Amino acid sequence: MNGTGPHPDWQERSIQLLGEERYARLRDAHVLVVGMGGVGAMAAEMICRNGVGSMTIVDGDVVQPSNMNRQIPALHSNLGRSKAEVMGERLLEINPGLHLTVLNEFIREQRIPEILAPPFDYVVDAIDTLSPKIYLIYHAVNRGLSLTSSMGAGGKLDPSLVRVADFGETYNCRLAYILRKKLRKLGVEGGFRVVFSSEQVPPEMIIPVEGESNKKSTVGTSSFIPAIFGCTLASVVIRELAEREAIS
Repeated sequence: MNGTGPHPDWQERSIQLLGEERYARLRDAHVLVVGMGGVGAMAAEMICRNGVGSMTIVDGDVVQPSNMNRQIPALHSNLGRSKAEVMGERLLEINPGLHLTVLNEFIREQRIPEILAPPFDYVVDAIDTLSPKIYLIYHAVNRGLSLTSSMGAGGKLDPSLVRVADFGETYNCRLAYILRKKLRKLGVEGGFRVVFSSEQVPPEMIIPVEGESNKKSTVGTSSFIPAIFGCTLASVVIRELAEREAIS
């Protein structure tokens, strides 16, 4: 195909893999990805590359030197630029026909219901700060939206220990442990799939930080584990969207 038919020729391999009908479900879907860091940016790119036709991406952060070891937007030429805007440009370079909404903002509890108002076919949570993550999950679950969420990718080195499971079945993940305690009080104990690693993080790797409103500690990160988390999140979205009508 040369781009004049019903599908752009850059999607030829995806169509070959999925078939016309399942590919069409992706083309007609709208996916929200919140968080454009090491996990979320990779998830967004893989979702875009697989042919999802409409996306909304959200992040209020800017590219910093410490992002360089693991984040797609992080290039020296992009230092200080909005991660959401950089990723928006990149996604449109991949698929100029993508229907894209870019929200350059830190997601806040009071904004979450408004952000979730469009009829999203899937929500991807790649937020790395606790409070907005809790309330995005809470509101998405309460609205009955399809949701997949990233647990902690920091401090991990072994890709063979990355898993997909229901939120209630996670283990050896401190972020999941904290989230379970908080979400249980809001009546949410599971019912959505997460990507997590069962690899234990040595306590000495967790370094307390001061003077930052969004986090109380930091941990070392590899170049590849956040990317694997992001690709795995994308795989959950793509597979479920492609099969949705067939199993409904």
